[in-house]
Amino acid sequence: MPKTLGGLIGCVTILASFCISLGIFFEVKNPGFQGPVIVHLFDFIQSGKLYIPFSFQVDALSSLFLLIITGVGFLIHVYSTSYMHDDEGMVKYFAYLNLFVFSMLLLVLGANYLIMFIGWEGVGLCSYLLIGFWFKNRDYTNAAKKAFVMNRIGDLGFLLGMLLILVNFGTLSFQEFFGQIHGGQAAITTTTYSWIALCLFIGATGKSAQIPLYTWLPDAMAGPTPVSALIHAATMVTAGIYMIARSGALYSLAPIILHVVAIIGLATAILAATIAIKQYDIKKVLAYSTVSQLGFMFLALGVGAYTTAVFHVMTHAFFKALLFLGSGSVIHSMGGEQDIRKMGGLGKKMRITQITFLIGCLAISGIPGLSGFFSKDEILANVFAKDPVMYALGILAAMMTAFYMFRLYFLTFSGGFRGTHEQEHHLHESPAAMTIPLIILAILSVVGGYVGLPEVMSEHNAIAAFLSPAVTNFGDHHLAAGTEWALMGLSVAVSVIMIIMAWSMNRKPNFEENTGLAKVLENKWYVDELYDAVIVRPIAALSNLLDKYVEKRGIDGVVNGVGKTVRWGGDKLRLLQSGQVGFYIFIMVLGIVILFGLSFFWIK
Repeated sequence: MPKTLGGLIGCVTILASFCISLGIFFEVKNPGFQGPVIVHLFDFIQSGKLYIPFSFQVDALSSLFLLIITGVGFLIHVYSTSYMHDDEGMVKYFAYLNLFVFSMLLLVLGANYLIMFIGWEGVGLCSYLLIGFWFKNRDYTNAAKKAFVMNRIGDLGFLLGMLLILVNFGTLSFQEFFGQIHGGQAAITTTTYSWIALCLFIGATGKSAQIPLYTWLPDAMAGPTPVSALIHAATMVTAGIYMIARSGALYSLAPIILHVVAIIGLATAILAATIAIKQYDIKKVLAYSTVSQLGFMFLALGVGAYTTAVFHVMTHAFFKALLFLGSGSVIHSMGGEQDIRKMGGLGKKMRITQITFLIGCLAISGIPGLSGFFSKDEILANVFAKDPVMYALGILAAMMTAFYMFRLYFLTFSGGFRGTHEQEHHLHESPAAMTIPLIILAILSVVGGYVGLPEVMSEHNAIAAFLSPAVTNFGDHHLAAGTEWALMGLSVAVSVIMIIMAWSMNRKPNFEENTGLAKVLENKWYVDELYDAVIVRPIAALSNLLDKYVEKRGIDGVVNGVGKTVRWGGDKLRLLQSGQVGFYIFIMVLGIVILFGLSFFWIK
């Protein structure tokens, strides 16, 4: 298939999906909508009392995710038509990209945990195919395998959670399961709810890159840049947040696990932010930024603010897709160079990329008026109402976010150019197919937050009201107006201070070799090395040992030994066939004597 046709089919199918998603969204938004609507396709599994239909569930939560996935996905597809145009595997790339979106739509539309799990596994497979797309590079295939294996670890937790639900409730359907929860089954203890919630959360830590299963996501940068935007912004990594928000009724009955979710989310947000401060690969900074922002979303889930977490998923999809596609525009202009130490002053030649990237940086830093401000402020306000200590740590992570994002911005777009003369000669703005999606995402990054205005600004929070039929927050937190204004002011003040600090420290950048803590941060706290020493090498050594002694000398030894024994026996017995009649008569007589002896002495 010609490349242009492959790109056109890829884009048109996603555009059609987006149009249908818009229709569904407005139907759900209609005040007369009586949801959720279950669309039964066919009977999937039927065995005894077990019945699992292949059904879709359409409600406020799934319709919002449909818009995010297909809307941002379409812009990434359009961007890819230009970015991947010179790649020989472009048609295959679009096939993978379409399969990825299909799997994600299946995940969010499933009316039971099994259909969700099929989509869950589908995005895992597609991420493997897309991260290792340039498979001739061994490092890229290793990154793809790492993503696949670490996702499998989380998926085992999800599978165990599903089995516990099936054993205790006899169903995997959301409506039946949550109906039984609300009905208050006496036989089910809080411990059981906690175990189910914990197993599902383990699944979420794998897919949404939380401690300890987060190290695959920065390595996923091996894939083409639009893939990074799709995985890290709108789709795969938000699957864990969707699943926990969908299972809010369960988590509300397991407050201990909710607290665990909050702690893991907060720890991930801080850890990833510290690492991002000292990274020099433009995509690695954004990758750790994604891990940190996902930590914020889990922190919101952990304090019971499910709608706030979903709100941040939406705003994050806009500004993070913008930042990744902006970095792709930079890499495209720099001829594949990703090291920000070799950039600088790109704003002079790439004005559209610079302005849109700046809007993305301002949004993620929580500057007032942009989408990230509203969603991040809402998260921090809910956390403050629940636990001021967690709030203080959340503010610390927010400060670091503003610092490393503007460090990235200033090193890339301001100052003098630090690359080669050849690179400087080829600097240019990206074509329209790449800049138009950037402009649209920049506009969404500005206006996207106004659907979730806080109480002190508006009595009507549109996104919370829209999601309320499908997602019920656990223990709604209300703050006094003065307190909320003070928290906003503090959040904005520390972000502005960090932006000024990033500017002053990077006016005359110094790229001397890092030492001490800076060296530790540059090497990502040596977590990969720790996993390698504690898990990978011991398992590899055990595998070699089992291969050598159990497999080759044990199992193979027995199988080969049987073969050798039969062959040796055959070689010896062959000698009896001498062809001499006298020898045959002697053997026959000997046999008769033996049989006679046996019958005389033993057979009674």
